[in-house]
Amino acid sequence: MKKSIVLFGLLGVAGLATAESSGFIGGLAPDSRPAGAPVITSFEQTPAWQAQALRGIRQPHVGLGFLKYQGAWYTPFILPNSTGRYDIRDLHADVARKD
Repeated sequence: MKKSIVLFGLLGVAGLATAESSGFIGGLAPDSRPAGAPVITSFEQTPAWQAQALRGIRQPHVGLGFLKYQGAWYTPFILPNSTGRYDIRDLHADVARKD
């Protein structure tokens, strides 16, 4: 009996903890922007951002016109991804290669 009381008590506490409001949650209605959602008002492509986006790509930069319109959207193109022999742009240059 004591074990069941303790179990129900723990379940009750866990239920209360999960029922608390966690603040802003976006994406529950993907067809509309929620009120109070963060908004990016301006984005400037600084020389540092452009250097990171073009790192590891030799001249001529053909087919990269989309970077001009990239804005603040997330793009995996400008971030380091795979390592080792799959790092063809050498974005993980500071990590020692093992191949």
